[in-house]
Amino acid sequence: MQAISFYLVYPFIYIIASLPFGALYKVSNILYYIFRLTGYRQKVVITNLRNSFPYKSPSEINSLVTSYYRYLCDLTLETLKTLKMTEQESKDRCTFHNQEWLDKLYEEKKSFIIVMGHHGNWEWAGPSFTLGTKFQLVVIYRPLTNTYFEKMMVGMRTRFGTRITPVNLTLRDMVANRKQITATAFIADQTAPHDKAYWTTFLNQDTAVFTGPEKLAIKFDYPVVYMNVKRLRRGYYEVTPELLFSQPKETTENEISQTFMTRLEKEIILDPSIWLWSHRRWKHVRPAN
Repeated sequence: MQAISFYLVYPFIYIIASLPFGALYKVSNILYYIFRLTGYRQKVVITNLRNSFPYKSPSEINSLVTSYYRYLCDLTLETLKTLKMTEQESKDRCTFHNQEWLDKLYEEKKSFIIVMGHHGNWEWAGPSFTLGTKFQLVVIYRPLTNTYFEKMMVGMRTRFGTRITPVNLTLRDMVANRKQITATAFIADQTAPHDKAYWTTFLNQDTAVFTGPEKLAIKFDYPVVYMNVKRLRRGYYEVTPELLFSQPKETTENEISQTFMTRLEKEIILDPSIWLWSHRRWKHVRPAN
């Protein structure tokens, strides 16, 4: 059954990936109306926005809903486009701003941890980093249940030299590759198990925070870098690394996690429309203790 669904859908994915960018965004305009007509996760999006921005008027919330769905359509097709993007297109469409301190880390043979959120096109940020630096990028991810689509996504994400590691193998992979100069990336704004999370206030709501990146940074004494993805205009982004902590072992408990969430929140407030509002981020309730 997995094979049937894949081979029925794959031709359409390949056609979309083969479209020039101008045509791709025309398809995205059509897809927007399909999303709105079907009401895809509309209640989740509206609830998340209202709770995150209680000071915004209903008309402002409605405007954000519209902007979000337009961006979600762009993001969906841009992700599929990675199947056929060239190295030059990846560099042109998602510019990586290297930093002197990043080059210094490489010269010192120092690996580091990347923390980032579902803000902007995180799929294009990976190739941008790989093509823009000397570090071996390792992206931690959750595999898809359909093995055929999983194989396709792995191929798309590793085309230019990026490595990907299933989340359950993170520690083993980091230990095995400790002699390599790596940048291990976590999209760290996902929902965390409520009984093992660090709880904080994020976007005006009690939020369970995934502490894995902080624990691994301290364990390996790897610097922590926030990767900021900014949308310049439709189809164009820039990626800028920001050093959060150079000596993680000197931090207090949960300091790294809190600093990351505060930094991400600032970026979301600046441009709300490009964060993943259709994700059920706040499905857990903060424990009484």
